[in-house]
Amino acid sequence: MYSVCSVGNSRPVDLTPYRSFMTDLAERSGDFIRPHFANPALAVETKADASPVTIADRGAEELLRQLIAKKFPTHGLIGEELGSENPDAEFVWVLDPIDGTKSFISGVPLFGTLIALLHNGQPVLGCIHQPILRQLMLGDSRTTTLNGRPVRCRATTRLADATLLTSDTLNLAKYQNGPAADRLIASAKLVRTWGDCYGYLLLAAGHADIMCDPIMNPWDIAALVPVVRGAGGVISDWSGGPAYPAESTLAAATPELHAAALAILSAR
Repeated sequence: MYSVCSVGNSRPVDLTPYRSFMTDLAERSGDFIRPHFANPALAVETKADASPVTIADRGAEELLRQLIAKKFPTHGLIGEELGSENPDAEFVWVLDPIDGTKSFISGVPLFGTLIALLHNGQPVLGCIHQPILRQLMLGDSRTTTLNGRPVRCRATTRLADATLLTSDTLNLAKYQNGPAADRLIASAKLVRTWGDCYGYLLLAAGHADIMCDPIMNPWDIAALVPVVRGAGGVISDWSGGPAYPAESTLAAATPELHAAALAILSAR
Protein backbone atom coordinates (compact mmCIF):
# COMPACT_ATOMS: atom_id res chain seq x y z
CA MET A 1 0.00 0.00 0.00
CA TYR A 2 1.44 3.35 -1.05
CA SER A 3 0.84 6.26 1.30
CA VAL A 4 2.19 9.77 1.66
CA CYS A 5 2.14 12.04 4.67
CA SER A 6 2.48 15.79 4.81
CA VAL A 7 2.57 17.74 8.07
CA GLY A 8 2.18 21.51 7.97
CA ASN A 9 4.46 22.93 5.30
CA SER A 10 6.79 19.94 5.29
CA ARG A 11 7.56 18.02 2.14
CA PRO A 12 5.44 14.92 1.39
CA VAL A 13 6.95 11.70 2.70
CA ASP A 14 6.40 8.23 1.25
CA LEU A 15 5.46 6.06 4.22
CA THR A 16 5.66 2.75 2.34
CA PRO A 17 9.13 1.69 3.57
CA TYR A 18 8.29 2.73 7.12
CA ARG A 19 5.07 0.74 7.03
CA SER A 20 6.95 -2.41 6.05
CA PHE A 21 9.58 -1.83 8.71
CA MET A 22 6.94 -1.15 11.39
CA THR A 23 5.33 -4.48 10.55
CA ASP A 24 8.68 -6.20 11.02
CA LEU A 25 9.23 -4.38 14.34
CA ALA A 26 5.85 -5.56 15.60
CA GLU A 27 6.48 -9.16 14.59
CA ARG A 28 9.99 -9.25 16.06
CA SER A 29 8.92 -7.73 19.37
CA GLY A 30 5.90 -10.05 19.49
CA ASP A 31 8.18 -13.06 19.17
CA PHE A 32 10.12 -11.77 22.17
CA ILE A 33 7.06 -11.00 24.31
CA ARG A 34 5.01 -14.15 23.61
CA PRO A 35 7.01 -16.67 25.72
CA HIS A 36 6.74 -14.41 28.78
CA PHE A 37 2.94 -14.16 28.69
CA ALA A 38 1.13 -16.17 31.40
CA ASN A 39 4.50 -17.53 32.54
CA PRO A 40 4.28 -18.22 36.29
CA ALA A 41 8.03 -17.66 36.59
CA LEU A 42 7.82 -14.10 35.26
CA ALA A 43 9.28 -11.64 37.78
CA VAL A 44 7.38 -8.37 38.25
CA GLU A 45 9.10 -5.23 39.52
CA THR A 46 7.52 -1.96 40.65
CA LYS A 47 8.72 1.30 39.12
CA ALA A 48 8.99 4.63 40.90
CA ASP A 49 5.49 5.59 39.74
CA ALA A 50 4.12 2.37 41.29
CA SER A 51 3.42 0.79 37.90
CA PRO A 52 4.62 -2.76 37.16
CA VAL A 53 7.42 -3.65 34.75
CA THR A 54 8.93 -6.94 33.59
CA ILE A 55 11.76 -8.29 31.48
CA ALA A 56 9.25 -8.46 28.64
CA ASP A 57 8.73 -4.67 28.75
CA ARG A 58 12.39 -3.78 28.95
CA GLY A 59 13.65 -6.51 26.64
CA ALA A 60 11.12 -5.75 23.92
CA GLU A 61 11.94 -2.05 23.94
CA GLU A 62 15.68 -2.77 23.85
CA LEU A 63 15.14 -5.02 20.84
CA LEU A 64 13.03 -2.41 19.04
CA ARG A 65 15.60 0.31 19.68
CA GLN A 66 18.42 -1.85 18.34
CA LEU A 67 16.50 -2.64 15.15
CA ILE A 68 15.59 1.02 14.57
CA ALA A 69 19.12 2.28 15.24
CA LYS A 70 20.52 -0.21 12.75
CA LYS A 71 17.99 0.63 10.03
CA PHE A 72 17.64 4.39 10.59
CA PRO A 73 20.64 5.62 12.62
CA THR A 74 19.70 9.31 12.26
CA HIS A 75 16.16 8.84 13.62
CA GLY A 76 15.21 9.74 17.17
CA LEU A 77 13.71 7.48 19.83
CA ILE A 78 11.26 8.00 22.68
CA GLY A 79 10.43 4.98 24.82
CA GLU A 80 8.56 4.33 28.04
CA GLU A 81 11.24 2.19 29.62
CA LEU A 82 14.57 3.45 28.25
CA GLY A 83 14.06 7.18 27.70
CA SER A 84 14.78 9.45 24.73
CA GLU A 85 17.53 9.73 22.14
CA ASN A 86 17.64 12.57 19.62
CA PRO A 87 13.96 13.44 20.25
CA ASP A 88 14.12 16.57 18.04
CA ALA A 89 15.05 14.66 14.88
CA GLU A 90 12.87 14.95 11.76
CA PHE A 91 11.77 11.35 12.26
CA VAL A 92 11.25 9.95 15.76
CA TRP A 93 10.02 6.50 16.79
CA VAL A 94 7.82 6.38 19.89
CA LEU A 95 7.68 3.02 21.69
CA ASP A 96 5.52 1.44 24.36
CA PRO A 97 6.67 -2.18 24.40
CA ILE A 98 3.75 -3.39 26.52
CA ASP A 99 0.84 -1.02 26.89
CA GLY A 100 -1.30 -2.67 29.54
CA THR A 101 1.34 -4.34 31.69
CA LYS A 102 -1.20 -4.94 34.48
CA SER A 103 -3.22 -7.09 32.08
CA PHE A 104 -0.05 -8.74 30.78
CA ILE A 105 1.15 -9.84 34.22
CA SER A 106 -2.36 -11.12 35.02
CA GLY A 107 -2.51 -13.39 31.98
CA VAL A 108 -5.12 -11.21 30.26
CA PRO A 109 -4.50 -10.56 26.53
CA LEU A 110 -5.89 -7.00 26.60
CA PHE A 111 -2.48 -5.40 26.11
CA GLY A 112 -0.36 -4.60 23.11
CA THR A 113 2.79 -3.08 21.70
CA LEU A 114 2.51 0.50 20.48
CA ILE A 115 4.91 1.77 17.82
CA ALA A 116 4.59 5.22 16.27
CA LEU A 117 6.58 7.26 13.77
CA LEU A 118 6.64 11.03 14.22
CA HIS A 119 7.50 13.36 11.37
CA ASN A 120 8.38 16.88 12.50
CA GLY A 121 6.83 16.18 15.88
CA GLN A 122 3.50 14.73 14.77
CA PRO A 123 2.46 11.06 14.49
CA VAL A 124 2.09 9.98 10.85
CA LEU A 125 2.15 6.19 11.21
CA GLY A 126 1.19 3.95 14.09
CA CYS A 127 0.54 0.36 15.01
CA ILE A 128 -1.18 -1.59 17.76
CA HIS A 129 0.09 -5.16 17.96
CA GLN A 130 -1.54 -7.84 20.11
CA PRO A 131 1.00 -10.69 19.93
CA ILE A 132 -1.09 -13.33 21.71
CA LEU A 133 -4.18 -12.91 19.52
CA ARG A 134 -1.87 -12.12 16.58
CA GLN A 135 -3.66 -8.93 15.64
CA LEU A 136 -1.67 -6.18 13.91
CA MET A 137 -3.39 -2.87 13.30
CA LEU A 138 -1.62 -0.22 11.19
CA GLY A 139 -2.85 3.31 10.52
CA ASP A 140 -1.59 6.41 8.69
CA SER A 141 -4.52 8.82 9.35
CA ARG A 142 -5.94 7.99 5.91
CA THR A 143 -6.40 4.24 6.14
CA THR A 144 -6.22 1.64 8.91
CA THR A 145 -5.81 -2.10 8.45
CA LEU A 146 -6.13 -5.10 10.74
CA ASN A 147 -3.94 -7.97 9.58
CA GLY A 148 -3.88 -6.35 6.14
CA ARG A 149 -7.64 -5.85 5.87
CA PRO A 150 -9.08 -2.29 5.84
CA VAL A 151 -11.23 -1.49 8.89
CA ARG A 152 -13.58 1.36 9.79
CA CYS A 153 -15.17 2.68 12.95
CA ARG A 154 -18.90 2.11 13.43
CA ALA A 155 -21.38 4.77 12.35
CA THR A 156 -22.76 5.26 15.87
CA THR A 157 -23.87 8.85 16.53
CA ARG A 158 -25.90 8.58 19.77
CA LEU A 159 -24.49 7.99 23.23
CA ALA A 160 -27.53 5.86 24.04
CA ASP A 161 -26.37 3.38 21.39
CA ALA A 162 -22.67 3.48 22.25
CA THR A 163 -20.26 0.99 23.79
CA LEU A 164 -17.86 3.02 25.94
CA LEU A 165 -14.48 1.68 27.04
CA THR A 166 -11.91 3.00 29.49
CA SER A 167 -8.79 1.47 30.99
CA ASP A 168 -9.60 2.12 34.66
CA THR A 169 -12.80 3.70 35.98
CA LEU A 170 -11.04 4.75 39.20
CA ASN A 171 -8.78 7.08 37.23
CA LEU A 172 -11.69 9.10 35.82
CA ALA A 173 -12.28 11.00 39.08
CA LYS A 174 -8.63 10.86 40.12
CA TYR A 175 -7.33 12.73 37.08
CA GLN A 176 -10.37 14.46 35.53
CA ASN A 177 -13.88 15.70 36.30
CA GLY A 178 -15.36 12.72 38.13
CA PRO A 179 -19.03 13.80 38.09
CA ALA A 180 -18.83 14.56 34.36
CA ALA A 181 -17.25 11.19 33.69
CA ASP A 182 -20.01 9.52 35.70
CA ARG A 183 -22.61 11.29 33.55
CA LEU A 184 -20.86 10.10 30.39
CA ILE A 185 -20.81 6.52 31.66
CA ALA A 186 -24.49 6.73 32.58
CA SER A 187 -25.30 7.94 29.05
CA ALA A 188 -23.73 4.98 27.27
CA LYS A 189 -25.49 1.76 26.36
CA LEU A 190 -22.64 -0.49 27.48
CA VAL A 191 -19.52 0.29 29.55
CA ARG A 192 -16.52 -2.01 29.88
CA THR A 193 -12.87 -1.81 30.94
CA TRP A 194 -11.51 -3.47 27.79
CA GLY A 195 -8.90 -0.77 27.88
CA ASP A 196 -5.32 0.29 27.30
CA CYS A 197 -4.38 0.14 23.63
CA TYR A 198 -6.71 -2.79 23.00
CA GLY A 199 -9.71 -0.52 23.51
CA TYR A 200 -8.54 1.67 20.64
CA LEU A 201 -8.06 -1.40 18.47
CA LEU A 202 -11.67 -2.38 19.19
CA LEU A 203 -12.84 1.15 18.39
CA ALA A 204 -10.97 1.31 15.07
CA ALA A 205 -12.14 -2.20 14.13
CA GLY A 206 -15.79 -1.26 14.62
CA HIS A 207 -16.44 -3.21 17.83
CA ALA A 208 -16.75 -0.24 20.23
CA ASP A 209 -17.71 3.43 19.93
CA ILE A 210 -15.89 5.52 22.56
CA MET A 211 -12.55 5.03 24.26
CA CYS A 212 -11.34 7.47 26.89
CA ASP A 213 -8.32 7.67 29.15
CA PRO A 214 -7.99 10.55 31.64
CA ILE A 215 -4.21 10.32 32.00
CA MET A 216 -1.76 9.52 29.19
CA ASN A 217 1.91 9.80 28.23
CA PRO A 218 3.39 10.46 24.76
CA TRP A 219 4.19 6.77 24.24
CA ASP A 220 0.58 5.89 25.13
CA ILE A 221 -0.93 8.27 22.57
CA ALA A 222 1.34 8.64 19.54
CA ALA A 223 0.44 5.39 17.76
CA LEU A 224 -3.29 5.79 18.48
CA VAL A 225 -3.72 9.03 16.53
CA PRO A 226 -3.06 7.75 12.97
CA VAL A 227 -4.82 4.46 13.78
CA VAL A 228 -8.07 6.06 14.96
CA ARG A 229 -8.09 8.72 12.25
CA GLY A 230 -7.30 6.22 9.53
CA ALA A 231 -10.39 4.24 10.56
CA GLY A 232 -12.58 7.34 10.30
CA GLY A 233 -12.69 8.09 14.02
CA VAL A 234 -12.10 11.33 15.91
CA ILE A 235 -9.46 11.69 18.62
CA SER A 236 -8.55 14.61 20.89
CA ASP A 237 -7.72 15.29 24.51
CA TRP A 238 -10.52 15.61 27.11
CA SER A 239 -11.05 19.29 26.34
CA GLY A 240 -11.23 18.82 22.58
CA GLY A 241 -7.65 20.00 22.06
CA PRO A 242 -4.92 18.40 19.93
CA ALA A 243 -4.57 14.65 20.28
CA TYR A 244 -0.76 14.82 20.34
CA PRO A 245 0.96 15.80 22.46
CA ALA A 246 -1.68 15.51 25.17
CA GLU A 247 -2.14 14.22 28.69
CA SER A 248 -5.56 12.60 28.13
CA THR A 249 -7.42 10.96 25.26
CA LEU A 250 -11.02 10.95 24.04
CA ALA A 251 -11.65 8.91 20.90
CA ALA A 252 -15.00 8.28 19.25
CA ALA A 253 -16.32 6.52 16.17
CA THR A 254 -17.98 9.58 14.61
CA PRO A 255 -17.77 13.39 14.89
CA GLU A 256 -21.30 13.47 16.29
CA LEU A 257 -20.49 10.97 19.02
CA HIS A 258 -17.24 12.72 19.88
CA ALA A 259 -19.06 16.06 20.18
CA ALA A 260 -21.73 14.55 22.42
CA ALA A 261 -19.14 12.97 24.73
CA LEU A 262 -17.07 16.15 24.80
CA ALA A 263 -20.13 18.22 25.74
CA ILE A 264 -20.74 16.04 28.79
CA LEU A 265 -17.10 15.99 29.86
CA SER A 266 -16.87 19.78 29.51
CA ALA A 267 -20.03 20.54 31.49
CA ARG A 268 -19.70 21.84 35.01
